[in-house]
Amino acid sequence: MIKRILSAIIAIIYLSVAYLGGGSEGAIRCALFLFLPMACIWFSEEMGSFTGVMRGHYINAETPGCLVALGGWFVLMLPFIIWIIEHFSAK
Repeated sequence: MIKRILSAIIAIIYLSVAYLGGGSEGAIRCALFLFLPMACIWFSEEMGSFTGVMRGHYINAETPGCLVALGGWFVLMLPFIIWIIEHFSAK
């Protein structure tokens, strides 16, 4: 439950910043970006248990839900990580 609340807070911050910086178009683009990492965090067990054909490739083994969630957190935090790197490397 805590992972959902924390990821939702981060998503709301991202959407607010995107709206302030780019208006409704920026917020829509941000929401589209947030779709996959939020799904990976919120539904990690369900997404990890998928097997079958996806985009022409056959997935024959399940992925542990914790790894799916970890990947979701990485993608969710990537814009912040990039911002930190750019902020502290600017001269």
